[in-house]
Amino acid sequence: MSFLDTIWGDGEKLDVLQMSVRAGCMFFIALTLIRLGGMRIFGKRSPFDTIIIIMLGAILARGVVGASPYWSTVVAATVMVTINRLIAWACAANDKVNGIIKGKPLLLCESGQIHWENMKFASLSKSDLMESLKLETKQDSLERIEKAYMECNGRISFLVKKTT
Repeated sequence: MSFLDTIWGDGEKLDVLQMSVRAGCMFFIALTLIRLGGMRIFGKRSPFDTIIIIMLGAILARGVVGASPYWSTVVAATVMVTINRLIAWACAANDKVNGIIKGKPLLLCESGQIHWENMKFASLSKSDLMESLKLETKQDSLERIEKAYMECNGRISFLVKKTT
């Protein structure tokens, strides 16, 4: 048995040393992939970005534990990050593509009036809206709110009426 076989292993029957070496290598590969994919993967936290985070972790983990060939998992993860980056560029370049991929904000409230159909569509209750209002604006009434939106990343944003 060669030194490489001893520290790297083969298949699913890996010992602690082999999994540790693979995990250490995979850490740096994942770090490189995330840097190549761009910080938006973690910054925006949209459903689009959450998908890549979950799938990237699932795929790379298979290489660490030996459930799939190591380099195949690295290539698969690289393809995913590349696709994510290409779609992100397409979204930045074209508003129509952006709307299809990421969705559009949903108007929940306007001039203090709640849009109940949109609230129902977003699966939100009035208490959910009021909780976000307090957390985001430190207010407990919709009187001073011009508009409230459910953003594409799942957060609720509020536009406060201008005071004269």
